[in-house]
Amino acid sequence: MSQFSLLGKRRFAPFFWTQALGAFNDNAFRNAMVMLVAFQMSLGDKMVSLYTNLAPALFILPFFLFSATAGQLAEKYEKTRIIRYVKIFEIVAMTIAAIGFFTHHVSLLLVVLFLMGVHSTVFGPIKYAILPQALDRSELVGGNGLVETGTQLAMLIGMIVGNSLMLIAGYGPLAASATTILIAIAGYTVSRSIPVAPATAPDLRFNWNPFTETVRVLGITRADRAVFNAVLGISWFWFFGTVMIAQLPNYTLHNLGGDGSVNTLVLTLFSLGTGVGSLLCERLSGRRVEIGLVPMGAFGLTVFAVDLYFARSGLAPVSGLDWHGFLRAPGTWRIALDLTMIGVFAGFYVVPLFAFVQSRTPSDRLSRVIAGNNIVNALLICIASSFGIGMSHFGFSIPQIFLATGLINIVVAVYIFTLVPEFPMRFITWVLVNTLYRVRVDGLRNIPEEGAALLVCNHVSFMDPLILMASVRRPVRFVMYYKIFNIPILRFVFRTAKAIPIAGRKEDPALMDEAFERVDEALANGELVCIFPEGGITRDGAIAPFRPGVDRILARRPVPVVPLALRGMWGSIFSRRDSALRRMRVPRRFWSRIELVGGALVPAEQANAAMLETRVGELRGDQA
Repeated sequence: MSQFSLLGKRRFAPFFWTQALGAFNDNAFRNAMVMLVAFQMSLGDKMVSLYTNLAPALFILPFFLFSATAGQLAEKYEKTRIIRYVKIFEIVAMTIAAIGFFTHHVSLLLVVLFLMGVHSTVFGPIKYAILPQALDRSELVGGNGLVETGTQLAMLIGMIVGNSLMLIAGYGPLAASATTILIAIAGYTVSRSIPVAPATAPDLRFNWNPFTETVRVLGITRADRAVFNAVLGISWFWFFGTVMIAQLPNYTLHNLGGDGSVNTLVLTLFSLGTGVGSLLCERLSGRRVEIGLVPMGAFGLTVFAVDLYFARSGLAPVSGLDWHGFLRAPGTWRIALDLTMIGVFAGFYVVPLFAFVQSRTPSDRLSRVIAGNNIVNALLICIASSFGIGMSHFGFSIPQIFLATGLINIVVAVYIFTLVPEFPMRFITWVLVNTLYRVRVDGLRNIPEEGAALLVCNHVSFMDPLILMASVRRPVRFVMYYKIFNIPILRFVFRTAKAIPIAGRKEDPALMDEAFERVDEALANGELVCIFPEGGITRDGAIAPFRPGVDRILARRPVPVVPLALRGMWGSIFSRRDSALRRMRVPRRFWSRIELVGGALVPAEQANAAMLETRVGELRGDQA
């Protein structure tokens, strides 16, 4: 089922349109205000510079002041009710903005900008914490992709509309005021259709002190190392995006030689690219939270940011181009491609990170973790603004700023991936499996979303653990023959995935006993453990008798068992072939079509080696 089907479901669609309308209004108001202040009030350059630099600071300030409080609200109270209050607040803010537009009262408009910052601050933790309540785990990536795409397009359209409305001769303030108020009312109306999203921590003791609560929220955010580093990754995305987008107006004017329509085109390419990348995440990840896309996204951001520098490192040869003239000018299609692909890889980068945070964080803390994420985001946005201003002050050109940002991105990515090797491990797994095989999965919903369970599967090739790792939505601890565990390159993947090496009793009895101890410890901690009970890779394509290790595990730690079967693996690359195939020199199949199927959950008291061997054989059918 496509992720777009979510747009027809009440549990997602009203929320999607509510947040999209809010993003539209936020940007429409801000751009209308900038057009009024910069072009229609006859203010001096110093005053215009003061207001335009003060505006972002006022919008960001509430994120520092109120994010922690917003996180508490989203967990202690029912979320839909808070959303409706937030939308009423937006209607009031837009009404005040209308007064500011008509009276040309800049201070009042700056107050409204602060209020819209409060609006976004309160809505932020709800925006991402409500998705895991409304969507299945398999829908998280698709839902986040839609939200990211909708937000980007709404922001883009809002910027264009806000600019255009204020430029209407004689009616600009009226048009901008009427539109933003009507959109706010529409947002409230749609929000009334959002289904109830119960409080996840109703007994939370509310702390009204924003400073002490900010410290506590940041502590909660840092509690899980992997989640916190995902938060750092998301915040770096905002740093990267802020630096790039802040330079675009002057880049358009001086380096591209374009007018306002070219600036709009550049923003459109970036936004559309981000939307496309966000939507592609579900297809590329196979509807699972695939953080292996994050390193690919980081790599793409650097490649195209650096290429943007080489595409045009100096000033434009001509000036005054409209968007059509720009596209016809020599060399500009390369620039357009770079800008679009930066957006695409930004989608690959940020959507899995949000889905990862949502899937790994307990529901009673998720809103506060999102609030902590917003605080760190705001800090990185401020640093990004200072970085851009500082680079310009020291004489760096805009293309050089792009180049520096792209190169720094590699340093930051390597740092984050070193702290959490799960990211590059998942990337290696994703690349290997999707390069060598075409995998279809069925029945994996039988694997419990939480709690301990034992997975048993037939063993056909050296790649079996990677295929299961790439297909099962939860992290899995694999028990594998120590010689496979020690294969170069794959050893990094297996160690990072906390695989458990094992040897035969005659080879290394100590390692065997240690393996069973680690299996029991993992099951006691509520983890998934996968074993290949045949004790080795099949040599003829048939299932070998299951060894008694599975009975030993279940006797000590009775847990439910999920039988799995790999189909179509025999004869594929990295599988063994029988002597007849070797004599015939039949080539192993590359990019094979294979299947991973799961059977019904077997209670611990019913499971034994012989019965599980039969179940796996039935799932396997006539193929290995």
